[in-house]
Amino acid sequence: MLLLLLQTGTFAATFTVINKCDYTVWPGILSNSGSPELDSTGFELRPGSSRSLQVSQGWSGRFWGRTGCTFDPTTLQGACLTGDCGSNQVQCNGLGAAPPATLAEFTIGSDSSQDFYDVSLVDGYNLPLIVEAVGGSGQCATTGCLADLNRQCPAELRVATGGEGCRSACEAFQSDEYCCSGAYGTPDACKPSIYSEIFKAACPKSYSYAYDDASSTFTCSGADYTITFCPSITSKKSAAMDSPNSSTGSSPGRPHNEPTGFDTSWFTDMFSSGGSSKTQTLVTLLHVAVFVSLYLLL
Repeated sequence: MLLLLLQTGTFAATFTVINKCDYTVWPGILSNSGSPELDSTGFELRPGSSRSLQVSQGWSGRFWGRTGCTFDPTTLQGACLTGDCGSNQVQCNGLGAAPPATLAEFTIGSDSSQDFYDVSLVDGYNLPLIVEAVGGSGQCATTGCLADLNRQCPAELRVATGGEGCRSACEAFQSDEYCCSGAYGTPDACKPSIYSEIFKAACPKSYSYAYDDASSTFTCSGADYTITFCPSITSKKSAAMDSPNSSTGSSPGRPHNEPTGFDTSWFTDMFSSGGSSKTQTLVTLLHVAVFVSLYLLL
């Protein structure tokens, strides 16, 4: 009994992963170096379903959603069109997401220290998600990306083949300027690009490039966390996306995220963000353009 109490006492937070898309998502989980692997590093999450996992103090790592996956029902081997981790299995087994992929990143505090969390588009975007803190004390803000960047993606960033996705400028052009590397490897040298500004306009609380810390990192103490895919839009998929005859996978297909209504909180959130008036004006204009474009596409 004492051993059981000691073991359960080490759990610092519970993550609940929810799929509100109308297609199956296969979450992937990667623990950072020095953090233990969770009970699962990848699993199937059908529409409307959820799964919870517990983490210990000091754990850090990331969650993301894989889409368009095909896994053999017997061997559980296969691959995904977006967010694939390259393990050839449902479990990612210590491997990360192939870009583009929307990432939810966490560092859970030890003892009385704060948790840090963010939603990152630095490796591109493949589906909408939000992170919500449940309980806890401190700032504990909700963050994420509600917009459908697959539809708003500039042509030069679009994934040419396979599943839908919007690449980062770093991934698309492989230049130090966009990757914040080499001579651009410091916050002073690496500034937002027109591409990262597009991401930021659509998703003001998400990381849009490597040094986007000030408006994109959030803190909370003693909380549990909910990660929700497709949190506020109804997504449509091709009939081939989710085979009813398979209990473990689906045939290849591309999720076509088509908003049927707007949650405009991401639009008004922009005005609470910091930054120069020049940058804010640019962001405002981009935001209006995105909003109008989406409206006209309905």
